[in-house]
Amino acid sequence: MQENSLGPFPLFLQQVQSDSAQNYTVFYSLSGRGVDQEPLNLFFIERDTGNLYCTRPVDREEYDVFDLIAYASTADGYSADLPLPLPIKVEDENDNHPIFTEAIYNFEVLESSRLGTTVGVVCATDRDEPDTMHTRLKYGILEQTPRSPGLFSVHPSTGVITTISHYLDREVVDRYTLIMKVQDMDGQFFGLMGTSTCIITVKDANDNAPTFRQNAYETSVEENTYNVEILRIPIEDKDLVNTDNWRANFTILKGNENGYFKISTDQATNEGILCVVKPLNYEENRQVVLEIGVNNEAPFTREVTRVTSMNRALVTIHVRDQDEGPECSPAVQYVRIKENSAVGSKMNGYKAYDPETKNSNGLRFKKLHDPKGWIKINETSGFVTLSKILDREAAAPQNELYNITVLAIDQDGRSCTGTLAVNIEDVNDNAPEILQDYVVICKQKMAYADISARDPDEPIYGAPFHFSLAKPSSEVNKIWTLSKVNDTAARLSYQKNAQLREYTVPITVKDRGGQSATKVLRVKLCDCSHPGQCVSTARSAGVVLGKWAILAILLGIALLLSVLLTLVCGVVSTRKGKQFPEDLAQQNLIISNTEAPGDDRVCSANGFTSQTANNCSQRFCGTVGSGIRNGGQETIEMMKGGHQTLDSCRSAGHHHTLDPCRGGHVETENCRYSYSEWHNFTQPRLGEESIRGHTG
Repeated sequence: MQENSLGPFPLFLQQVQSDSAQNYTVFYSLSGRGVDQEPLNLFFIERDTGNLYCTRPVDREEYDVFDLIAYASTADGYSADLPLPLPIKVEDENDNHPIFTEAIYNFEVLESSRLGTTVGVVCATDRDEPDTMHTRLKYGILEQTPRSPGLFSVHPSTGVITTISHYLDREVVDRYTLIMKVQDMDGQFFGLMGTSTCIITVKDANDNAPTFRQNAYETSVEENTYNVEILRIPIEDKDLVNTDNWRANFTILKGNENGYFKISTDQATNEGILCVVKPLNYEENRQVVLEIGVNNEAPFTREVTRVTSMNRALVTIHVRDQDEGPECSPAVQYVRIKENSAVGSKMNGYKAYDPETKNSNGLRFKKLHDPKGWIKINETSGFVTLSKILDREAAAPQNELYNITVLAIDQDGRSCTGTLAVNIEDVNDNAPEILQDYVVICKQKMAYADISARDPDEPIYGAPFHFSLAKPSSEVNKIWTLSKVNDTAARLSYQKNAQLREYTVPITVKDRGGQSATKVLRVKLCDCSHPGQCVSTARSAGVVLGKWAILAILLGIALLLSVLLTLVCGVVSTRKGKQFPEDLAQQNLIISNTEAPGDDRVCSANGFTSQTANNCSQRFCGTVGSGIRNGGQETIEMMKGGHQTLDSCRSAGHHHTLDPCRGGHVETENCRYSYSEWHNFTQPRLGEESIRGHTG
């Protein structure tokens, strides 16, 4: 049956007949999709005639085939024939337009692409029956915006869009819009058509080299300034902004051999920033010319590389003069002075100069550091004068330069510092010195001893050394001999009949310059197997005091004498007379005739008696102690409540002090006087106190 039939309906399709109809009365029936299945009642069959009808139009894209089954049966329900399959195919009609898979396509293509570069692929579908003219599609471009020139084409069968021109230039047009069409019936004019929009974006390629706006630039900078920006160099680049195709990369091609300048790129403006990174000197370079080139961070495309070279520009920098201070150049200057030169000798010193005048007029020189204080510097001329005799061997470190720091000052107080390196030339002013003072030779195992020497002078005045015996006595000459070992050592040998004892052997050593020195070497010929045994034996045999030990003994003796002298002076002063305190009458005196010490006495081992006063109140101290008899006379002991000193003691001959007693435990030594002396002195005062007490 035909798709989308216009009728009339019901539309006769065909007649079904059974062979049994010739002998029996046969009735026809129908089942399947479109009858008793969806879509229901689309088909029916006449019960008596077997005519098959369709009741309405059918869309093939919805139902392309109906599989019906026809039945033939008698009145009593007997099946006269087997069920008859009755497929009904719907014939296609070109009633569907082809449709693109996307309403809008977005593609990208690199500018300066070669011819035939694929941009993208469009695709369309058609619901009509496949493999028929109804679904045979062809693609085409209806319209391009901008219209000219035509840059793209589409394959009619595959829908592949390609470039057909090399004039793609993003800087001219960065986006194209294509109206695409697709038509069935193999593109015949009566075929159905569909359309879609295709947007093609042209991607940037580095096909535009950066260029300077000018071929030459000029700027200036003050001398002695650095790390400052002196010029900004703008460029032009038509490529896409803020991409590697647009960002500039500047290079100093010529004129910066000394590294005074540096150029970088401002990431925001894409300008070249020229800076001074090392100070310039107006007196050396008043003008500098730089050649600067620029390219992009991204490499150029092949086509551009063939015709484009790096863009270049010249930059002239004028150096402005600055009134600057003195210049110490070079920083280290050298001078040679022979050691042992006479004090007052003059020679050239450190040379500083004014950069403007190129001389040292008006400069003053001062010495900042001189390790040994060997030189003086003339303040006006800078000449060096020796203030001491130079000793190369005393300089530290030896054999190296002696450095003096010099300050140069101009009239405005500006200054610079430099180093005067003095090379002290050696003279042969030092004789070689034998290193050994004492040598032990074990006669059992040693037939000789080696001695060596050292010379602090330069090697030209040093080894080889000549060793010899210096005016030896006949005994030394018979026993000892010297022979050469090497340039700095000699071998001291003895005769076999030499006795075991200590010898003094004078030896003279001379350097190649003729300087010589003699040293008396103590040589111990010992009966030992190892030198250490002989040394230890000698040490145990006697003790030798050093100079510091002797000094300590003398100081101890002097200290002892001073103590004895002090004691003698104290004894003499006590015999000049006794002085009794005026307020002795204020004391409480207790006369004791007890021979033995009381309970509160403490007898010391040296024969003196100590008194302990336990009861004290305020400034008054109570019972002092008891009297004892010494040499047949009575003595009285006394303690005062306040601070009281008894200068001398006649009976004992000692000096004592009575310390203040302010309550608590106090210990003091007794000062003894004869009873008659105390009695004669205290009785009148006690009487006076009694009278005062009664009258009061």
